[in-house]
Amino acid sequence: MKTYSIKLDEIAKDWLLIDGDDVVLGRLATQVATFLRGKHKPTFTAHMDMGDNVIVLNAAKIKLTGQKREKKVYLRHTGYMGGQRVLPMSKLMENRPEEVIMRAVKGMLPKTKLGRAQLKNLRVYAGAEHPHGPQQPKVVEL
Repeated sequence: MKTYSIKLDEIAKDWLLIDGDDVVLGRLATQVATFLRGKHKPTFTAHMDMGDNVIVLNAAKIKLTGQKREKKVYLRHTGYMGGQRVLPMSKLMENRPEEVIMRAVKGMLPKTKLGRAQLKNLRVYAGAEHPHGPQQPKVVEL
């Protein structure tokens, strides 16, 4: 029996809606990454962008376990001497809670052109409102 490889015109992308209210960040990110990659579909093909479009609401209400809100930091470097920048998670949750989910999901996707294309199918909103009503997203319970 031969392995079936899906064709570009056979890929069907759905719109999924996930409510992040009182959901642990890591568990939410793994489910979102699975939907973005398309691993939940029986026709999963690793080298193609066949995942669904995912909308995450209530990013400001996600749950963090342990002392992550106070102790976790995001590091980056400008490239110059002494250019290390530290951003605490508490400050990021206050100013841009969407970014916390985006960074968690990005770390779970492939570090290639395909992973960057799949990340573009993710929309995260801090509140309960979203402008994607015409796409009629299916609600996914976690």
